Amino acid sequence: MCRRFTTVSSLLLLTAGLAGFQSTQAEYGINFPPPAADVAQEIYDIHMLTMRIATFLLLVVFSFVIYSLYFHRKSRGYQADQNFHNTWFGNWSWVIVPALVLGVDLTIASNADTVLKKVWDVPKDEKLMDVKVTGHQWWWEFDYLDHGIKVESRYIPEEKAGDLYLREVDNRLVLPTDTKIRFLHTSADVLHAFWVPELAFKKDAIPGYVTETWSEINREGVFRGQCAELCGTWHSRMPLVVESVSPEKFQEWVNEQQAIKVATAAEAASTKTWSKNELMTKGKALYETKCAACHQVTGLGLPPAFPPLNGSHIVNGPVEGHLNMVINGKPGTAMQAWGSLNDLEIAAIVTYERNTWDNKTGDTVQPTDVALAR
Repeated sequence: MCRRFTTVSSLLLLTAGLAGFQSTQAEYGINFPPPAADVAQEIYDIHMLTMRIATFLLLVVFSFVIYSLYFHRKSRGYQADQNFHNTWFGNWSWVIVPALVLGVDLTIASNADTVLKKVWDVPKDEKLMDVKVTGHQWWWEFDYLDHGIKVESRYIPEEKAGDLYLREVDNRLVLPTDTKIRFLHTSADVLHAFWVPELAFKKDAIPGYVTETWSEINREGVFRGQCAELCGTWHSRMPLVVESVSPEKFQEWVNEQQAIKVATAAEAASTKTWSKNELMTKGKALYETKCAACHQVTGLGLPPAFPPLNGSHIVNGPVEGHLNMVINGKPGTAMQAWGSLNDLEIAAIVTYERNTWDNKTGDTVQPTDVALAR
């Protein structure tokens, strides 16, 4: 009866194991994402070589283990060899096995060293397109140095992003295919790290330093990454989205961005007196893009690091103090200087903050007021 029960149990376990194996077949294709650059492909190839070697060694080791468990088990009456350590293999296995392992390591390392040099050594004898990547708490800034374009990239809130929450941004990093691109990495505050797996590299952005990497994207597509350095409370809200397009489409995008830049500059430089409603509309959009990450859409902030603006003595105090805080920031705190915004943008944000939530100052700040405050 006991033997029969054991046999039935074994069959049930075998059946469950086969069923579990079949259910995992759908996930068999999970691996690194398909590379989008030649260097990334080389890294992928090293990964696959490592996995093949590891799988082969796993099979060899398990074969020995299974063989020993079956043929040397106690139920067969096998007696353990008490003098194995004095045999030829017993003496030399301590040298042979580590030597084989070292040989495997060196096989992988030699290829890896060559690829690493390609990743870190930026081509010097060719014309490259330069993109400066600046990490902020918690968003990315991309400067297309050859085109005079600046793009700010922030995560999209869950209600708008849906399934791509923390994987989608408002402005993607648009790059051309078949073009060597040099990335210049730095940070405005703490350590960040630019990481898009399909492009082959991960590079730290260090405050006060500029480091460089490069890539040449060989196909069109959308590639997602994220900040790979723990940079603070909202580290998870720093996704990266790269959209690669053909050189022709990229030039069209550049022309559009340059036209928007010219129109924005002209609008900000005009002497027009803006109505309160116009400033509130612009200010709401700008606040939710640039300020809400820290101070929240509700204006309640995240104390103590990010104080509330709703009911704030600065927001409800003199306009001059409010403008000074926005333009120059506050040293020693997370409040950075926003003087890089144009006069109209700052005027709109300040007007919105002073006339929303429970703040009802009634003030209307004009771009000329911001110009004087600078």
